[in-house]
Amino acid sequence: MPVPWFLLSLALGRSPVVLSLERLVGPQDATHCSPGLSCHLWDSDILCLPGDIVPAPGPVLAPTHLQTELVLRCQKETDCDLCLRVAVHLAVHGHWEEPEDEEKFGGAADSGVEEPRNASLQAQVVLSFQAYPTARCVLLEVQVPAALVQFGQSVGSVVYDCFEAALGSEVRIWSYTQPRYEKELNHTQQLPDCRGLEVRNSIPSCWALPWLNVSADGDNVHLVLNVSEEQHFGLSLYWNQVQGPPKPRWHKNLTGPQIITLNHTDLVPCLCIQVWPLEPDSVRTNICPFREDPRAHRNLWQAARLRLLTLQSWLLDAPCWLPAEAALCWRAPGGDPCQPLVPPLSWENVTVDQVNSSEKLQLQECLWADSLGPLKDDVLLLETRGPQDNRSLCALEPSGCTSLPSKASTRAARLGEYLLQDLQSGQCLQLWDDDLGALWACPTDKYIHKRWALVWLACLLFAAALSLILLLKKDHAKAAARGRAALLLYSADDSGFERLVGALASALCQLPLRVAVDLWSRRELSAQGPVAWFHAQRRQTLQEGGVVVLLFSPGAVALCSEWLQDGVSGPGAHGPHDAFRASLSCVLPDFLQGRAPGSYVGACFDRLLHPDAVPALFRTVPVFTLPSQLPDFLGALQQPRAPRSGRLQERAEQVSRALQPALDSYFHPPGTPAPGRGVGPGAGDGT
Repeated sequence: MPVPWFLLSLALGRSPVVLSLERLVGPQDATHCSPGLSCHLWDSDILCLPGDIVPAPGPVLAPTHLQTELVLRCQKETDCDLCLRVAVHLAVHGHWEEPEDEEKFGGAADSGVEEPRNASLQAQVVLSFQAYPTARCVLLEVQVPAALVQFGQSVGSVVYDCFEAALGSEVRIWSYTQPRYEKELNHTQQLPDCRGLEVRNSIPSCWALPWLNVSADGDNVHLVLNVSEEQHFGLSLYWNQVQGPPKPRWHKNLTGPQIITLNHTDLVPCLCIQVWPLEPDSVRTNICPFREDPRAHRNLWQAARLRLLTLQSWLLDAPCWLPAEAALCWRAPGGDPCQPLVPPLSWENVTVDQVNSSEKLQLQECLWADSLGPLKDDVLLLETRGPQDNRSLCALEPSGCTSLPSKASTRAARLGEYLLQDLQSGQCLQLWDDDLGALWACPTDKYIHKRWALVWLACLLFAAALSLILLLKKDHAKAAARGRAALLLYSADDSGFERLVGALASALCQLPLRVAVDLWSRRELSAQGPVAWFHAQRRQTLQEGGVVVLLFSPGAVALCSEWLQDGVSGPGAHGPHDAFRASLSCVLPDFLQGRAPGSYVGACFDRLLHPDAVPALFRTVPVFTLPSQLPDFLGALQQPRAPRSGRLQERAEQVSRALQPALDSYFHPPGTPAPGRGVGPGAGDGT
């Protein structure tokens, strides 16, 4: 249930609880410790280098608890600054051993003269402060006499006076020993602004500070600046980042009083407000009033974006830091939402498909939805590996993961024996693999064909009759609507280029074109081999009056140049999915013997390759740059005698819109700013 806005307004009213603070006189830092301990402030401004945790060879002092207290540091009665006092509690960890290094015991002058049990313990305690835009480290030395050493018990505390911070700021504090024997302690302290201080008259920067209240009216949120007439002040809205400086959203210099109106859709938990008088050395008041508001949290998830970059990497973009859980999952066709893999696979290198927060699914994305072609009636087999090369297989079904072989009545159990045979014979496609297991996609269409042979036969007879009618009519309009066949050939330079090719092929499929590309036929390619697959596709495409599209890239140009120079492919030719290299043995004769014009066209992407880089032999057919020459490219893909469609420009714009996200992702990878834009929120915002 949303928190009523009037409650929020009351919480930020003009009269919050005030604090009465102790006063310190003088600008010098100081330290003091519990009775019996001796301490010394070595340096009040050092470089923080925590390093790795090292094993303790004997008893050591380690921080166990950290406390903070607000005080005032004053030069005179009405000239004070807010200061943060820190107390670090220490305890003894470890056990006595014969000393090998005398430096560990501050009271031992000679290991052969004095026993370790009579030595004192010494520790260097580091305090690190971070309060944007300042950071500071101090070093305290503490010595505990042997009489107070009791293993596992507190020996007292050391107090540091004090760290000056701006009113209303947030201070993060870390404490650890040097060398570091334990994990560092950390604490976050939110400092009050002038309204929360009983002694604000002693702080000069509070005298002219504007007062800020938050109220609401329906869907609008009002920032009310209660300042005197004609007083000048600055107002800034920003996103408070967990790491790095705040990200500014809006800034203006105004004259009071003012009421600023925000739409509730702009609210997110990390949206903060900063206000200050336009005077030299004025204090800036920071308020983050929307941290717990349910509407702000809903807006945050609506603005968050889950992006799957490769099979093993992902990025969560969000304005604020998000505590979330991510998991690899699977989804049956038509099923929603994704189901977690059971048993689970390892976390280190898996692709994340969904993000949860508070046990509620917030985001999900299927990586292979637009990169493996149309959905097929496959079964996912999950292989788990145990010690001594033991492995087990189960089939993912809506009811769970069915072990194979199995006598259950599920579809996967009935096909279990055949699926295991297909896996052994290499007919299944491996989607993911690591030391703990693997994920396979096994086709089942051939088994469905056997069970529904009569149904398929009737469908085939109906299709044959329909085809005969179409051939007898020879209706050019219907032939054009059926679409011309297009075989798309490319060199798989890298995974990013493959995604770009997949986006182009998917966009062309939305037009009256029947596109064939090896990216969608990996199973047939593995079974037949790239040479046989290409010959069959080329023969079918040209027999139907189709066109072969050569998509040139730097890798494709290099392969063509190699063939033109040597007449043979290089080492490792005809890999299991290398259709482009395999096609050169048949494509080159078509160009050398003059059969290419009318049956081939070339294309390349703007900014990736200039058409002049294409070998001259292949420029005997038109070579188009995409997307700048999309209308001409689509015109070349039409039937030779088809009339020029008035919708050609509209279709070119449709293909260009479909290509743009893939082009942006390829030429501006995540983590680099796009032209004319700032850098968006990073993955580090989400876990």
